[in-house]
Amino acid sequence: MSEIEKIKHLRQSTGAGFKDCSSALQEAAGDLQKAAEILRIKGISKASKKMSREAKEGVIALSENESASSLIEVNCETDFVAKNNDFITFVKELSEINNQSQSNIDLLKKNKMKNNQSVEENLVGLISKIGEKITLGRSKTIQNKNNLIFTYLHTVVKDNLSKLAVIVSLEANPNDDNIKVFGKQLAMHIAASNPLALNSEDIDEKIIKKEEELISKELKNLGKPDDIIKKISLGKINKFKEENSLINQAWVMEPKKKVKDIIKELNNENLKIIDFYRLKIGE
Repeated sequence: MSEIEKIKHLRQSTGAGFKDCSSALQEAAGDLQKAAEILRIKGISKASKKMSREAKEGVIALSENESASSLIEVNCETDFVAKNNDFITFVKELSEINNQSQSNIDLLKKNKMKNNQSVEENLVGLISKIGEKITLGRSKTIQNKNNLIFTYLHTVVKDNLSKLAVIVSLEANPNDDNIKVFGKQLAMHIAASNPLALNSEDIDEKIIKKEEELISKELKNLGKPDDIIKKISLGKINKFKEENSLINQAWVMEPKKKVKDIIKELNNENLKIIDFYRLKIGE
C-alpha cells in the first residue's frame, strides 16, 4: 500500500485531516494501527484543550418509539457546526441510543455506536475532527405507559433536530380527536410559555426563594417599609406561581382563558396532564 493510499485509509477510518494523517504515519513508521493510535491520543489532547471554551449553540434531538420519547441537548460553539453533516449524523444516532438508555448519560457514553466505538470515543473524535468544543447537555425520557405522547419541534435544523423541543404526556381517550388537537396545541403552548411545573405547588422551592429575595431587594431599593414589603411580596409571589405553573397559565391560543379552563371545556373526565419537558438550546 502506497503512502497516499495509507493516508486515504487513515482519513476514512479516523476522520482526521490530511496533514495529521501524514504526520502520524511518519511518526508510526508507516504502521496504520500505530498511526491511528497516535491520532487518537492527539485527538484526546486536542479535545481536552477545547473543553475550556463555551458551547452555547447546538441542537435538541428528539427520539421516539412505542414505549418512550426522549430529548437530548448536544452543544457546540457555533451555529455553523450545528448544521455540519458529521455533527448531525452523530447527534441523530446518539438520540436513538439516548432513548434506549432512558437518558442515563453515564450509560449513554459507554454505549457502542455503529462504528463499534463508544459514544464517548466518537465524541472525542468528532471534537478533534471539527475543531470545536462539543458536549452532551440536558436530557429527559418520558415513558409511554399507555398514555398519549405529543411532541413539538421549533426552529427545525433537520429531521428530528431543532433549537427548541417539547414532549408532553396525557392520560386520555386515544380515540378522541379533540384530545389529539389539544395535545398538539399544548406542546406548542409549553414551547411558547415555558412553565416551570404543572401546578404552582410543584415549582422548585429554591426558585421560589430566589424570586422572593429578588422581590424583597427590589422593594427595599424603592424605600418601602417592611410591612408593605411583606404584603406586596405575597401578591407578587402568587402571581409568579400562577404565571409559571402550566395549569394556571393563560392559554396561548386564547389568552383570556387559562389552560385549566380549556381542559374543563373539553369535558373529558379522564383527561390528565401526566408530564412534560421543554428544552431550548443554551437556555
